[in-house]
Amino acid sequence: MTDFKRSAKAEWTGDVQKGSGEIALQSGAFRGPYSFQSRFGEMKATNPEELIAGAHAGCYAMALSSALGKAGKQPESIAARSEVVISKNDSRIEISAIELSVEAVVPGIDQATFERIAEEAAMNCPVSKALSAVKITHRATLRQTAST
Repeated sequence: MTDFKRSAKAEWTGDVQKGSGEIALQSGAFRGPYSFQSRFGEMKATNPEELIAGAHAGCYAMALSSALGKAGKQPESIAARSEVVISKNDSRIEISAIELSVEAVVPGIDQATFERIAEEAAMNCPVSKALSAVKITHRATLRQTAST
């Protein structure tokens, strides 16, 4: 087994509601601001849940491509989306749900087979496994090319 470590760092200044911070990925591919308003309002900056959603969608798209390949079906395209729902009340903040969806073009596969493979990939994606404490719903849509 080979282990790979991936990291990110966050710095925060000020109180939770008026303060702000910056998140930076180890790779240097992203560095950006975040704040209470970008998490619970409409401020144009990132937030932890958006970063989780991006990681989840990316991991799932790769897991589905791998699963389809192992089944002998090469996808033309996969568009995955993860929507992380954050709930806030007076006593706590929690990620209450994740909605994972995918649309793909996969020649030579029927809808039932595609849905089965997509569901298995959703359950076996490493990020899905890490997020398993949260209810994850899944929807898979097979798109056909003009030639199929």
